[in-house]
Amino acid sequence: MSKLTHAQLGAVADLLTAQGAVVQGDLSARLIDGGRSNLTYLLEDEESRWVLRRPPTAGATPSAHDVAREFRVTSALEGAGVPVPPSVLLCQDDAILGAPFTVVAFVEGSSLRTRADVDALDESLLRSSVDELVATLAALHSIDHEAVGLSTFGRPDGYAARQLRRWSGQWEIVGRDDSGRAEALADRLHGAVPDQPHTAVVHGDYRSDNTLVDLGDGGRVKAIVDWELSTIGDPVADVALMCAYRHPALDMILGFPSAWTSSRLPDVADLASAYERAGGVRLDHWEFHQALAFYKLAVIAAGIDHRYRAGGTVGDGFQTAGAAVAELIDAGLNILETT
Repeated sequence: MSKLTHAQLGAVADLLTAQGAVVQGDLSARLIDGGRSNLTYLLEDEESRWVLRRPPTAGATPSAHDVAREFRVTSALEGAGVPVPPSVLLCQDDAILGAPFTVVAFVEGSSLRTRADVDALDESLLRSSVDELVATLAALHSIDHEAVGLSTFGRPDGYAARQLRRWSGQWEIVGRDDSGRAEALADRLHGAVPDQPHTAVVHGDYRSDNTLVDLGDGGRVKAIVDWELSTIGDPVADVALMCAYRHPALDMILGFPSAWTSSRLPDVADLASAYERAGGVRLDHWEFHQALAFYKLAVIAAGIDHRYRAGGTVGDGFQTAGAAVAELIDAGLNILETT
């Protein structure tokens, strides 16, 4: 069940109090729409708000949905120069909610999630919002991960090869493609793994609806959220995935017309150029990382479909994710076949 019981909320309130939070009255919880992996709840008492995240109730896959990982990286990045929600608590006792969970402070801000969200912005505000989004990713990649205590958060080298192993392993669990094209893309990628000139904290799922922004301040990013795929790795891969999300198939994954697929946003080439202008790393081996991003996104879509079929999703819009897989696999193959 996705609904939190009164007893569970009471236990969460006790944990919040133990961490020094002031809880006034009973806690309530409302499931926040939009997530396609972990379940996210808005917690409220009479005065304050927090956000709780926990893994799905069914259909979870190995190494995914790692809320403890999210908590570690956001705790380390507080005050490091990129905006993250302030950490409150990590609970790894499954007896409370049936799974580990985290609580962070609520951050007031807007999320550019739907096409309507983008359509409501004039050209100037939309342009500055995208510039802020891209500049924030470049700022993340400039952080010294060892200096903020993340020296053991991930291996500094071999990121692409590890990603291929990880997502190929996930595909073996969730994939349903009988054409062999997914395996063909993975084989092509395995045979073309480049060296890694750059190392940084990578978010692993960066686009507009994984940020909270202040539209009254030119779209300034107030918080980057959803860090479950973060690690230490190649920042070029982070940029490539952000650009791969511009593919129309994202709408099928999310189940609605996405802000990030809007034709009003910059195209892939312009986003990549904006990132480099903002002080990001040189985008070495760009075509390889684009193809890898499409493979990763295809496996993510297959995983969403897997959880949907297993009954582990909550809400509407999950039924179209499976249809996105073939399009994304083809997009990855097309990049490698034309380079």
